[in-house]
Amino acid sequence: MLPTSSKCLQGGGVVYAVVETSGRQYRVVEGEVVYTELQRGYNPGDEIVFDKVLLVRKDGEVLVGKPYVEGAKVSGVVVEHVRGPKLITIKFRPRKNSRKKIGHRQWYTAVKIEKIEA
Repeated sequence: MLPTSSKCLQGGGVVYAVVETSGRQYRVVEGEVVYTELQRGYNPGDEIVFDKVLLVRKDGEVLVGKPYVEGAKVSGVVVEHVRGPKLITIKFRPRKNSRKKIGHRQWYTAVKIEKIEA
């Protein structure tokens, strides 16, 4: 759900889109850096194109896809691959004197959105 206090919903003329990648949806704006799930096969500096565009808002007009907007695509440049914060999981078995502590850091890809076409 998009926030109602956002500048883009107040008629500010901001172009944005909702794209789907790796089974997740991201709201993107031109010039913004978005952290998506790890995009394998792309190196920093490579161009990436998201063609699964669910929604586009441009010039006060909203295009909603069924399920995707035809002819719409979002292009960007891979900035870097980064790791998120460490998440700690503890497994504890009562009365067995057994404890296991596991840490995990998820990989993300930073993508700078260059252009939204609809």
